[in-house]
Amino acid sequence: MYVRDILSTKGGRVTTITPDAKISTTSKLLSQHRIGAVLVTDATDGIMGIISERDIVRGLASHGGAVAELSVSDLMTRDVRSCAPGDTIADIMAIMTTHRIRHLPVLEDGKLTGIVSIGDVVKYRLDEAKHEVESLRDYVLAGR
Repeated sequence: MYVRDILSTKGGRVTTITPDAKISTTSKLLSQHRIGAVLVTDATDGIMGIISERDIVRGLASHGGAVAELSVSDLMTRDVRSCAPGDTIADIMAIMTTHRIRHLPVLEDGKLTGIVSIGDVVKYRLDEAKHEVESLRDYVLAGR
Protein backbone atom coordinates (compact mmCIF):
# COMPACT_ATOMS: atom_id res chain seq x y z
CA MET A 1 0.00 0.00 0.00
CA TYR A 2 1.83 2.99 -1.35
CA VAL A 3 1.14 6.60 -2.29
CA ARG A 4 1.54 5.59 -5.95
CA ASP A 5 -1.49 3.29 -5.52
CA ILE A 6 -3.66 6.23 -4.51
CA LEU A 7 -2.34 8.35 -7.38
CA SER A 8 -2.97 5.54 -9.89
CA THR A 9 -6.66 5.79 -9.01
CA LYS A 10 -6.92 9.50 -8.33
CA GLY A 11 -4.51 10.86 -10.91
CA GLY A 12 -1.79 13.45 -10.56
CA ARG A 13 -3.76 16.64 -11.19
CA VAL A 14 -2.84 19.38 -8.72
CA THR A 15 -4.58 22.73 -8.38
CA THR A 16 -2.16 25.58 -7.75
CA ILE A 17 -2.27 29.31 -7.17
CA THR A 18 0.26 32.13 -7.07
CA PRO A 19 1.26 33.86 -3.83
CA ASP A 20 -0.06 37.22 -5.03
CA ALA A 21 -3.59 35.93 -5.68
CA LYS A 22 -6.35 37.29 -3.44
CA ILE A 23 -7.99 35.14 -0.78
CA SER A 24 -11.36 35.79 -2.45
CA THR A 25 -10.00 34.14 -5.63
CA THR A 26 -8.59 31.27 -3.60
CA SER A 27 -11.91 30.66 -1.87
CA LYS A 28 -13.68 30.51 -5.23
CA LEU A 29 -11.06 28.08 -6.54
CA LEU A 30 -11.45 25.79 -3.52
CA SER A 31 -15.23 25.83 -3.90
CA GLN A 32 -15.17 25.34 -7.66
CA HIS A 33 -12.89 22.30 -7.46
CA ARG A 34 -14.45 21.00 -4.23
CA ILE A 35 -11.05 20.73 -2.55
CA GLY A 36 -9.69 21.74 0.82
CA ALA A 37 -6.31 23.18 -0.13
CA VAL A 38 -4.24 24.46 -3.04
CA LEU A 39 -0.50 24.52 -3.45
CA VAL A 40 1.13 27.91 -3.79
CA THR A 41 3.72 27.83 -6.54
CA ASP A 42 6.18 30.22 -8.14
CA ALA A 43 6.75 30.80 -11.87
CA THR A 44 8.82 27.61 -12.15
CA ASP A 45 6.20 25.47 -10.34
CA GLY A 46 8.32 25.39 -7.20
CA ILE A 47 6.27 24.91 -4.03
CA MET A 48 6.25 28.07 -1.92
CA GLY A 49 3.46 27.05 0.43
CA ILE A 50 -0.01 25.65 0.77
CA ILE A 51 -3.24 27.42 1.61
CA SER A 52 -6.14 25.53 3.09
CA GLU A 53 -9.63 26.20 4.32
CA ARG A 54 -8.17 26.23 7.82
CA ASP A 55 -5.75 29.01 6.91
CA ILE A 56 -8.60 31.09 5.50
CA VAL A 57 -10.77 30.54 8.60
CA ARG A 58 -7.86 31.63 10.82
CA GLY A 59 -7.47 34.71 8.62
CA LEU A 60 -11.16 35.44 8.92
CA ALA A 61 -10.91 35.22 12.71
CA SER A 62 -7.99 37.68 12.72
CA HIS A 63 -8.99 40.08 9.93
CA GLY A 64 -12.76 39.77 9.59
CA GLY A 65 -14.22 40.44 6.17
CA ALA A 66 -11.04 42.19 5.06
CA VAL A 67 -9.48 38.73 4.71
CA ALA A 68 -10.93 38.49 1.18
CA GLU A 69 -8.54 41.18 -0.05
CA LEU A 70 -5.41 39.75 1.57
CA SER A 71 -2.90 37.92 -0.61
CA VAL A 72 -2.37 34.18 -0.44
CA SER A 73 1.17 34.87 0.81
CA ASP A 74 -0.32 36.60 3.85
CA LEU A 75 -2.08 33.45 5.07
CA MET A 76 -0.38 30.44 3.46
CA THR A 77 1.51 27.81 5.41
CA ARG A 78 5.13 28.02 4.31
CA ASP A 79 6.47 24.84 5.92
CA VAL A 80 5.02 22.27 3.50
CA ARG A 81 5.52 18.62 4.29
CA SER A 82 5.56 16.26 1.33
CA CYS A 83 5.74 12.59 0.49
CA ALA A 84 6.99 10.39 -2.35
CA PRO A 85 5.19 7.82 -4.51
CA GLY A 86 7.08 5.03 -2.73
CA ASP A 87 5.99 6.06 0.76
CA THR A 88 3.58 3.71 2.47
CA ILE A 89 0.04 4.66 3.38
CA ALA A 90 0.95 3.99 7.03
CA ASP A 91 3.86 6.46 6.75
CA ILE A 92 1.73 9.29 5.38
CA MET A 93 -1.04 8.57 7.90
CA ALA A 94 1.55 9.04 10.65
CA ILE A 95 2.79 12.31 9.11
CA MET A 96 -0.74 13.66 8.75
CA THR A 97 -1.65 12.68 12.31
CA THR A 98 1.55 13.91 13.94
CA HIS A 99 1.55 17.26 12.17
CA ARG A 100 -2.23 17.70 12.07
CA ILE A 101 -2.30 18.24 8.33
CA ARG A 102 -4.75 17.02 5.72
CA HIS A 103 -2.82 17.39 2.46
CA LEU A 104 0.58 16.15 1.30
CA PRO A 105 2.10 17.09 -2.05
CA VAL A 106 3.73 14.13 -3.77
CA LEU A 107 7.23 14.81 -5.08
CA GLU A 108 9.29 12.52 -7.27
CA ASP A 109 12.87 13.60 -7.97
CA GLY A 110 11.91 17.07 -6.76
CA LYS A 111 9.03 17.35 -9.23
CA LEU A 112 5.40 17.72 -8.17
CA THR A 113 3.49 14.62 -9.33
CA GLY A 114 0.29 14.84 -7.27
CA ILE A 115 -1.30 15.60 -3.94
CA VAL A 116 -2.83 13.23 -1.41
CA SER A 117 -5.49 14.26 1.08
CA ILE A 118 -6.66 12.55 4.24
CA GLY A 119 -9.90 11.83 2.38
CA ASP A 120 -7.93 9.97 -0.30
CA VAL A 121 -6.21 7.89 2.38
CA VAL A 122 -9.47 7.04 4.15
CA LYS A 123 -11.13 6.08 0.86
CA TYR A 124 -8.18 3.87 -0.10
CA ARG A 125 -8.16 2.15 3.31
CA LEU A 126 -11.94 1.55 3.20
CA ASP A 127 -11.71 0.08 -0.30
CA GLU A 128 -8.82 -2.10 0.82
CA ALA A 129 -10.71 -3.33 3.91
CA LYS A 130 -13.76 -4.11 1.78
CA HIS A 131 -11.61 -6.13 -0.61
CA GLU A 132 -10.04 -8.05 2.30
CA VAL A 133 -13.48 -8.90 3.73
CA GLU A 134 -14.69 -10.11 0.33
CA SER A 135 -11.55 -12.22 -0.13
CA LEU A 136 -11.95 -13.80 3.31
CA ARG A 137 -15.64 -14.47 2.66
CA ASP A 138 -14.81 -16.15 -0.66
CA TYR A 139 -12.09 -18.22 1.01
CA VAL A 140 -14.41 -19.39 3.80
CA LEU A 141 -17.23 -20.20 1.39
CA ALA A 142 -14.87 -22.11 -0.90
CA GLY A 143 -13.83 -24.30 2.05
CA ARG A 144 -17.36 -25.50 2.74
